[in-house]
Amino acid sequence: MSSTGEILTADGKGPKSGGAPAIDRGSSQATTTAAAAVTDAPAAKRSRRPFVVAALALVAVIAGLYYLHARNFEETDDAQVDGNISNIGPRVTGTVTAVYVVENQFVKANDPLLEIDPTDLTVAVAQAKASVAQAEAQLQAEDPSISITQTSNTALVAGASSDLLSATAGLTGAEKDVEQLNSRLVQAEGNARLAEIEKKRGEDLWKAQAIPRADYDRRITTAETTAAEVQAAQHALSAARERVSQQRAQLGATKSKLTEVKKNAPKEVETRRASVQYRQANLELAKAQLAQAELNLGYAKVRAPIPGVVAKKAVNIGDHVVPGQQLVAVAQTDALWVTANFRETQIERMHPGMSVELHVDALGTNMTGKVESIGGATGSRLSVLPPENASGNYVKVVQRIPVRIKLDTQEGLDRLRPGMSVEPKVRVTP
Repeated sequence: MSSTGEILTADGKGPKSGGAPAIDRGSSQATTTAAAAVTDAPAAKRSRRPFVVAALALVAVIAGLYYLHARNFEETDDAQVDGNISNIGPRVTGTVTAVYVVENQFVKANDPLLEIDPTDLTVAVAQAKASVAQAEAQLQAEDPSISITQTSNTALVAGASSDLLSATAGLTGAEKDVEQLNSRLVQAEGNARLAEIEKKRGEDLWKAQAIPRADYDRRITTAETTAAEVQAAQHALSAARERVSQQRAQLGATKSKLTEVKKNAPKEVETRRASVQYRQANLELAKAQLAQAELNLGYAKVRAPIPGVVAKKAVNIGDHVVPGQQLVAVAQTDALWVTANFRETQIERMHPGMSVELHVDALGTNMTGKVESIGGATGSRLSVLPPENASGNYVKVVQRIPVRIKLDTQEGLDRLRPGMSVEPKVRVTP
């Protein structure tokens, strides 16, 4: 093409005169190429379509396989290593004289952690020993009193029984004396009446001068003698009756004494036995106080109850400590487990015994375990302020259930610490 825009011929000499203008070959080829490109575009699309379909099918297969694989697992990132953390404190009051551990130190069970000044506790032990000795002496002094009281009571009962027999015999003798004296009195009275009759008869005969004076005097003497015998018999009978009264009174007193002795003897023995038991109880109390004092002396050295790592130390030499004060926290490292908080929709097919794969973030390693138990309540229900759904507008929130996972015995357990983040994956039944 020239600068004037004319169309040149094939030989470059210009247009032919009197003829039709020549066609530009370059323009013709461009037009042909464009037409071919338009014609080949659907063909290219048709050629790539199988690859796209294959790729989509592959993605679908992979997604299906992943779904089929993932539906056999339940996983969560809300999980952590758990373990027992013992907050150890003193059991006695005192001043700390030594601290044997530092933070992050491994300790074994029964290793000493700290020591409290034992001076006061040693004095308490000495006092308790003295109390035990005193109680033993009192018991030894009181213990024989039971047998002594029993022997004394037996003797008193025997004596009272003997006195009762004597009093009974005395009463029987006095009553017989009364009977004899009654008979003697009757006889004396009869003799006195006969003597009085003889006296009166002698008096009449004397007046009639029928008997001698001597016979009359004899009859007077006989009458007086028999009268005196009657009076003596009466006095003796009165005395005998008084003796009977005395014997009866003595018998009554003896019976009362015997009854009292028999009644009080068991009570006295029980009283002595109770006194001995009281002394025995005092001895047991003193021994218990001694045992407590010795325990307190042993508590002066605070020891680790479990093996583990000293997680926190809050005590120094010179501190005054009291029971209940938390001084050292020991994290037990030989009995760890994992607490995984799964959504409540994830535990439908989960049950104890299922295998678990765990990834520990801090160690960058995988471990295995088994589902040990499923929590008894949701985390929100066990929180400090549990929800009260009936007190306001209710919004349903998917809750989480704590699941306890037991770790299998494997390498790396000694590197775990309570609180580490874990990602568990539980293989559930389809």
